[in-house]
Amino acid sequence: MTTYSATRQRNLDIALLVLRLVLAAVFISHGYQKVFGYGFAGVTNSFTQMGVPLPAVTAPIISVLELAGGVALLFGAFSRIAGFLLACDMLGAMLLVHAKNGFSSPKGIESVLPNFTMALVIALVGAGAYSVDAMLSRRGAGTTSSAS
Repeated sequence: MTTYSATRQRNLDIALLVLRLVLAAVFISHGYQKVFGYGFAGVTNSFTQMGVPLPAVTAPIISVLELAGGVALLFGAFSRIAGFLLACDMLGAMLLVHAKNGFSSPKGIESVLPNFTMALVIALVGAGAYSVDAMLSRRGAGTTSSAS
């Protein structure tokens, strides 16, 4: 690997770390609020008012997903799976809740589109070298090269 390629890879890994940490903070915060603040009953009531299908089922799933998915992203563990599931969560939020408010309004898709995009990037690219996923990959391969 040339110096340019190594620098570029290191920068990509740092960018993925920053992306993961920011996204983790958002999802941990929202998931914590849903699980320990509103509780499943409160989230179910909110989902009912917003017209989310099967609110009694989806509310606990989304609450736990956001909290656990955020923690997974924080450590870079199961990142592609967590990223995919959180991207699906945000796509659902955009389509079911925010789309009717347009793009830029205070409750429009603009507020969740970045979260969808960041989660999708993690799902597609992986967690980067500074993650549990990479550590386990290196251990399994018996090398010290970066993995995602």
